[in-house]
Order: sequence, then C-alpha cells, then structure tokens
Amino acid sequence: MSSPTPPSVPRIRPPGSPVVIAIDGPAASGKSSTAQWVAQRLQFRHVDSGSLYRAVTAARERLGDLPESWSEASVLAVTPTVSLRATEGSFLPLIGGEPAEAEIRGSEVTREVSRVARMSAVRNWVNDEVRRVARGYDVVVDGRDIGTVVFPDADLKIFLVADPWERAKRRLVQRLSRKPTDPEIADETERLVQRDSRDATQTVQARDAVLIDTTYLTQAEQVERIVALARAVTARPGDTSPVDEH
Repeated sequence: MSSPTPPSVPRIRPPGSPVVIAIDGPAASGKSSTAQWVAQRLQFRHVDSGSLYRAVTAARERLGDLPESWSEASVLAVTPTVSLRATEGSFLPLIGGEPAEAEIRGSEVTREVSRVARMSAVRNWVNDEVRRVARGYDVVVDGRDIGTVVFPDADLKIFLVADPWERAKRRLVQRLSRKPTDPEIADETERLVQRDSRDATQTVQARDAVLIDTTYLTQAEQVERIVALARAVTARPGDTSPVDEH
C-alpha cells in the first residue's frame, strides 16, 4: 500500500478535476466558520455537513415526542424532508423545501443533535447526501468523518483542535454577543467535554490530515494556514497565480 501524499507536496491535477478540502475536529473547534472563510477565499463552495444533522434533528423534533423515545428508524423516516440547496458559495439547509437555518441553530437542536449523529443509518444518509451535493464542485467540507469516511481521498485534510476552555469561550461569545464570565465558561467547558466523549468515534483524525491547534491562533491566522496548504496541494499544470484573491 502506498503512503499518502504529504500535504506539502503539490499534486498534479487534470484540468477540470474538482478539489475537495476536508476539515474535521471536535465540537466548537471553529470548523464551520473557518471552512466558510476558506471557501470564500478560494472561491469554492462551502458544505457544512453538520447542517444536515441539525436539519434532520429539527425535522424529527417537529413531530413532538420526547427525544428519549426516538428510534433510528423514526429519525431516518424524516430525511426525505431534508435537503441542501446550492447558493452562491454554499448550500442552504431546507426542511420541507423551506429554509431552516435559524431553526437548526436553536438550543433544542444543539442539545439533541449528538443523539441523532450517533445513529449509523443517519450518518450514512448524511455522508451520501454530502457526496451528492458536492459532486462536480470545488468544495470545502466540514463536519464529522469528512477526511476519514466521506472523502478519504480529499486533496487536503485538516483537523482543527483547541483547548476545551478556549472552545467554550468562543462558543459563548458567539452565542451571547458579550464576554462570558468564568463560571459560564466552566459550565460550557463541562458540556463540551461531555460531548467530546459522546462524539469520540466520529471525531477521528485521518492519518494524512494536517493537525492545527487553534488555541492561540486568530481565525484569520487559521484561514491563512489552510489557504497556503490548499495552494500547495491543488496545483494544476500551467498554474501561475495564487488560487485566492484578498
């Protein structure tokens, strides 16, 4: 078996061949916002696989019964109502054909999405849907199992990590739009550590992924590192200019 191509070595790509950049990492590691920014810089499309898990969770919640009673079959039954619609630079989550971005980011969905994501049949559906919508596009994909299962042959694999306290603080700043208190951060840190434990089997670093610890990095610095790596691994014959524009 041949060893994976090191991320620092440019790959010769045939003209027109779509590029896939996979970004994985634990909850609140900044995967989605970083992936979105990287996609914008590279003029790729951003695929947030987590939005599908969230949309399925929201669709199941609409049925009204307690999450503790949800079976894998009952969750899978709502997947025909969930889809992603291509927009400029990304894909919009829909439930029943209607935009559902605000609903899927709510606290109830956030609390139950891990339950849904642990269901193997649902994971298979999400993975197939991500592959389907990404087909034919240059994409930056973030979420669960991206570099290991969904796109094991991705051109570039990134695994983002950060100290749980820092991840908790970032999440609270985004949620509260203010500086959180230390007790608030401590409570959120505990929740994140518990979620890390639940998500462990789906948050595995691919052996050929580039590990980036973002604890002491700004988001701009994270993006610069990933864009630089993308330039290295997506070189095509005849390329003479950078892949992105500021």
